[in-house]
Amino acid sequence: MADAQTTPYLVLARKYRPRDFSTLVGQDAMVQTLGNAFAQNRIHHAFIMTGVRGVGKTTTARILARAFNYEDENGRRPTLDLEKEGMHCRAIIEGRHVDVIEMDAASNTGINDIREIIDSVKYGPASAPYKVYVIDEVHMLSTAAFNGLLKTLEEPPPYVKFIFATTEIRKVPITILSRCQRFDLRRIPADVMTAYLEKILGLEGIGFEPDALAMIVRAGEGSARDSLSLLDQAIAHGGGSVSAATVKTMLGLGDRARIIDLFEDVMGGRVAEALTTLRELYDLGADPQTMLADLAEFTHLVTRIKVVPAAADDASLTPDERSRGRDLAQRLPMRALTRAWQILFKGNEETGRAGNALQAAEMTLIRLAYAADLPSPDEVISKLSGQVLANAPLPSPAPRLPPNGGGGGGSATALRVEAPMPVASTQPQAVTSAQPQVVAAAQPQFVASAQPQVVAPVQPQAVPQPALATVASYKDLIALATAKRDVLVKLALESQMRPISFEQGRIEVALADGADPGMIATLSARLQTWTGQRWLVMVSTKPPEGMTIRQEREQRKEAATAAAHEDPLVKAILETFPGAKVVNVSVRDEEAAAPEIAPAPIEEDDE
Repeated sequence: MADAQTTPYLVLARKYRPRDFSTLVGQDAMVQTLGNAFAQNRIHHAFIMTGVRGVGKTTTARILARAFNYEDENGRRPTLDLEKEGMHCRAIIEGRHVDVIEMDAASNTGINDIREIIDSVKYGPASAPYKVYVIDEVHMLSTAAFNGLLKTLEEPPPYVKFIFATTEIRKVPITILSRCQRFDLRRIPADVMTAYLEKILGLEGIGFEPDALAMIVRAGEGSARDSLSLLDQAIAHGGGSVSAATVKTMLGLGDRARIIDLFEDVMGGRVAEALTTLRELYDLGADPQTMLADLAEFTHLVTRIKVVPAAADDASLTPDERSRGRDLAQRLPMRALTRAWQILFKGNEETGRAGNALQAAEMTLIRLAYAADLPSPDEVISKLSGQVLANAPLPSPAPRLPPNGGGGGGSATALRVEAPMPVASTQPQAVTSAQPQVVAAAQPQFVASAQPQVVAPVQPQAVPQPALATVASYKDLIALATAKRDVLVKLALESQMRPISFEQGRIEVALADGADPGMIATLSARLQTWTGQRWLVMVSTKPPEGMTIRQEREQRKEAATAAAHEDPLVKAILETFPGAKVVNVSVRDEEAAAPEIAPAPIEEDDE
C-alpha cells in the first residue's frame, strides 16, 4: 500500500503510449508504407513526420528507432515485428539509449547545435546497429542550421538515420524536404478514437457514458494526446467515472439537448422561450460565447446533414444530435440555415468583444429569431409585384432592347434597390412581369457598323494587311476609340469635345472649358492610323453651346432616376422597407451606345 502511494501517477497519454505499430491508431496508410519498405529492404535514411499535435509524430519516431535497432537472440535485423522486446527496445522506449539522440529544435535552434550532430555522425553507434537522430519541431531551426545540415542529410554514413517531426511543414525548406521521405499523419477519425478510449477505460476498469465520450472526442479534435488528457481530467472530475454531466461541467458546455431546444426556439421565432433557455443555461455555468459557438456548430451539422444525409451517422454525434438534426434538416430551407450561420458567426465575434457577454448573446438570438422567417429578396419583390398589379394601374411597359443592342427604338431603365435587410449575400433578382421591371444593370452593347468598309489592296501571294475601319459619325468615332482601347482619346471625345459638324475626312468640334488643345493633333494622327486616310480636325470659333456626350448621358440618367422613383413597384418597395433607397439607375439607350466598328472582310483569294 505504501508503494502505491509513493509511486508517481503516470498519465494515460504516457501509460498507453503506443510502443509498436500494432498499437498505433489512425495511421494505417503510413504503417502499410513502412511495412512494405521494411519487407523489401528499401529503408530510407531520412524521414519527416508532419501533422497536428498529438497524432503520433514523436511516438512514430521512437517506434522507427526500435525497428532500425532491433536485436534479439537471432541477431540484428530491421523489422516492424516488435511484439517481443529486443535488446535495445526498453532503453529506446524510456528515452535513455545512447545511440538514439532526441533533440528539441525549439530550444536548440542554432548552427552550433547542428555542428554537434555533424561532428558526432563521424563516429559509429556504441551498441546498436544504427545511430538515430530524432529532431522534434524541426521547423524551428534557423536558416544557418538548415544549411549546415544539408550535406550530412543528403549523404550520411550508412549507420546513421534521421527522423524529423514538425507541425509546420511549410516552414521547412524544400531542400530539406527533398532529402526526406515524408509522412503526413492524419487526425484520428471519431469512430477510431471512440473505440480507443473505450478500450483504455476497459483496461482501467472505469465506467463511462457514451455521450460523455462523444463530447471528449469532439473536444479532442482528432488528437490522441488531447483526448487522453481530457479523459484523465474527466475521470478525476467525476470521482472515478466518466458521465455526461461531469464532462459538460468540466468543458463548460451547455446541455446538448438544451442547445438543440434553443436552436428550435430561435428558428421558430419563439424569442421569449429562447431567451429563457439561454438564461437558464447561463445560470448553470455555461459561457454565452460557448453557447453561440454550440449553436453555430449545430447549424453547421444540420446544414451538412441536409446536403449529405450520411453525415447523421457520425459516431461522435449524440443520439439527440443524430435524430433531431436529421428532422431539422428536412424541415428548414437552405436559405434559413445559411442566414443563421452568418448571424451566429457575426454574433460570436461581437460577444467576445462585448463588455457584457450575456447581453450580446441575447441580442444575437433576437436578431436571429426575427430574421429566421424573413422571405428572400426575390420573394419580396414577387409579392410586391402582385400587390401592385392587383391594386394600381400601371403604365405600358418600357420597350426593351433586342439581343446585342440591335434594332428597335427607345430605352429601358435598370435599377438596384438597397434595403436594410439582415441578409448580406443576396441581391434582388429580376421579376418576370408585363409591368416595368427591376432588372440587373446592363452595359451598352456594341453593334457592327452598317457603313461601307475600306479594304486595303492585296497583291497576289502577299501577306494580308490589317483591316481598316470606317468612321461615318461621331458615335462611330467614339466606338472606334473604345475598340482600339485608346482611353485618352475616348475620354476627350466624350468629356472635352462637342461635335459641331462631321463629314468624311473632316470634323469640326468645340472644346469644353479646361480641355487640352493638344488632343486635336492627337485625334487627327489616330484617325489617319486607324482609317488609312488623312482627317482634318478643326476647332470651331463659335462659343461652345450645348452639352458634351458625357453631360447628355448624365442628364438622361438623372431623368431616369426621377422616373424610377415614380414607378409603382419601386414606391411599394420603399414603403415596405423604411430607410431603403434607390442607389443606382442604369440607362440602356441604343442611341447612346457606341457601335462597334467591324473589320473589313478579307478577299476569298487571300483565304
